[in-house]
Amino acid sequence: MDPSTKKNRILVVDDEKGLVKLIRLNLEQDGFEVVEANNGAEAMEKLRVTLPDLVLLDVMMPDMDGFQVLKMIREIGSTPVIMLTAKGEESDIVRGLELGADDYITKPFSPKILTSRIRAVLRRGSYADETDTGKIDVDGRLQIDFDRHEVWVDGKLVQLRPTEYRLLYHLVKNAGWVLTHDQILNKVWGYEYENEPHYVRLYINYLRKKIEKDPSHPKYILTERGVGYRFVDYKREKLAEKEEQSPQESPKKDTD
Repeated sequence: MDPSTKKNRILVVDDEKGLVKLIRLNLEQDGFEVVEANNGAEAMEKLRVTLPDLVLLDVMMPDMDGFQVLKMIREIGSTPVIMLTAKGEESDIVRGLELGADDYITKPFSPKILTSRIRAVLRRGSYADETDTGKIDVDGRLQIDFDRHEVWVDGKLVQLRPTEYRLLYHLVKNAGWVLTHDQILNKVWGYEYENEPHYVRLYINYLRKKIEKDPSHPKYILTERGVGYRFVDYKREKLAEKEEQSPQESPKKDTD
């Protein structure tokens, strides 16, 4: 098979067999390959055997719920995961995202919304090689190597999830400039998320907890109230610091 025609494989995990069948029919019509699992144990087995490109994971399942399965998935890899929840409660959404989910969809959902979210998450994962800009020394505490996809804080390597990394990339790339909530959503998540600014707030908080010395008083990722966020203009600060440290030239004496 021509690699360019390879279908993305989606693992659908839900104990509602009727819903799984419906999802399969819709996704196959949209050009995806679908693998099914009806419980957590089966999901982990299918994950290891079929190596899906993305997992659709229901939260409410007997024996092993979606959160437990998500933890196990994150222990062995970074396969994108979209949580399916019937509750739509913010606490469940936040818990899923904090455990490493890439997105969530509240039941009931339309096939069109499901497909667009899947494509958006897969698209975000394909951007990794487009963000190489070399190594950046923000200051003595924070270093970012975009070529290696590494972030170092106080000499220690910090693990960032793909979405956190992309968020940091766009903030640093536009250091000193304010990015609105809509601009960040479009750059990091895609146009499908234009009406969901809570994603930005959540991931800004996650990122601050990982790179800021005091997340409640951030030094790097600054809030512009009512507008958006900006990354500190580290280049200008370094230049100003260099100018302050350089000795003032004494006026030349007229020898004529």
